[in-house]
Amino acid sequence: MATTMKIPSRELWSYFGYGLGQCFSFGLVGSFINYFYTDVLGISALAASTIFLIARAWDAVHDPLFASIMDTINSRFGKFRHFLLIAPLLITGVTLLSFYKIEADMTTKILYAGVTYILWGTLYAISDIPFWSMSSVMTNDSGQRTRAVTAAMLGVNAGIACANIFFPKLAAFFAQYSNDKGYFMAALVMMLVGLPLMLNGFMQIKERVPPSPEKVTIRDTFHNLRQNKPLFIVLLSFFFCVFHNVAGGLYIYFFINNLGDGSLQMAIGVMGIVAAVLCLVAPMLTRRMQKRKLFMILCGLDVAVRVVMWFVGYQQVTMLFILLGLSTLFVMMTNILTSSMIADTIEYAEYHTHKRCAAITFSGQTFTGKMSVAVGGGLIGVFLTMIGYVPQAQIQSDGVLSGLFFGICLLPAIGSLIRMGFMSRFTFTEEKHAEICRLLAERNASAKAPGGGCALPGLEKITATSQTSADLR
Repeated sequence: MATTMKIPSRELWSYFGYGLGQCFSFGLVGSFINYFYTDVLGISALAASTIFLIARAWDAVHDPLFASIMDTINSRFGKFRHFLLIAPLLITGVTLLSFYKIEADMTTKILYAGVTYILWGTLYAISDIPFWSMSSVMTNDSGQRTRAVTAAMLGVNAGIACANIFFPKLAAFFAQYSNDKGYFMAALVMMLVGLPLMLNGFMQIKERVPPSPEKVTIRDTFHNLRQNKPLFIVLLSFFFCVFHNVAGGLYIYFFINNLGDGSLQMAIGVMGIVAAVLCLVAPMLTRRMQKRKLFMILCGLDVAVRVVMWFVGYQQVTMLFILLGLSTLFVMMTNILTSSMIADTIEYAEYHTHKRCAAITFSGQTFTGKMSVAVGGGLIGVFLTMIGYVPQAQIQSDGVLSGLFFGICLLPAIGSLIRMGFMSRFTFTEEKHAEICRLLAERNASAKAPGGGCALPGLEKITATSQTSADLR
């Protein structure tokens, strides 16, 4: 019987630190790359949108393929840990390339933006998939695993928040020395801080769960993914943060044009850090309430806050930021819940396929997160075109100002309503997960017993007396 594997606090902090450093890159690209393309590099919003969509089409191929390969290999560092040594160097370099302003004709600029952005998405997957998969091999204890996932998600949220806080200030400082509004140097400083945080994560984080003795093939991983029905519902709920991502990309336009101060973007980052700290109550809430029910309540609260925001208007700046802060908290907490639910579905797929494939499961989160950001980026370009936004114009029309407020206010409310609809179809509750974990433990114990094997005649009787296989689906 496997003993409980407790994760030391030092290791949890290092796991948090890896997520923090990695998401400096994700925060920079997610919040600022669209503005960099349109107002620094000078390419059209529609060209930028096309780049985002092409990149995500490529991600649909390489993310699950990379993950399936990761599930089949081991190294002297473990199953996933070795990727945490290589990936930080790769994503640091490609992030800097993405924010480099080349002097060339428009066609070359579009090609450069496309190549660097697609390369960024490819290399980011090599970091993000094993980063999340580590939570499944750091411990075999579900409570400890929840602590690890929480630490990881807080690091991710804090990293994105720090990008929103510090990047605008750094860019403003370096703008006087460059012709790219200081974007490249600001990105360089951010990534030089993030790189050692990620490398420290590699050195401190340990794998304690031994790999499965059964060989896992690439075909096995895709079969495992196809059987994981609850995962797809969670991923759809996660994807429709896309409307919040649209709002995130519009903030810089809104603050510059509606409020006249682009540095207010820093307030979004501050709210993100405060919300990340408050999210520490999430494990306590999930002990008292099903994750599914809590998720839907939080989405409903987000809708209510956004509607109030619309009627209050943006002239009341203090109230605007209070309401944005509440929305940030609600959405951030739902994302912690989705990551925890994704981790639970690993056991669901293992029960139905007899193969444990963590990387292919978490690749769904990585791909969906990037898809949500990219589609959001694409929709930003379409949205700006629809409302008549004029790049680099000093003054925008009243219609543009109203459209920008709608984009940061009511579009996310629509997203939360859609997320509630999908989550209402999620039936793999904590009780069903606990039952599957019990059945897996009995299956493994029988397999290890003298004369035991993979075929367990008694298991079906156990299932029939407690909960049917159909119920667990």
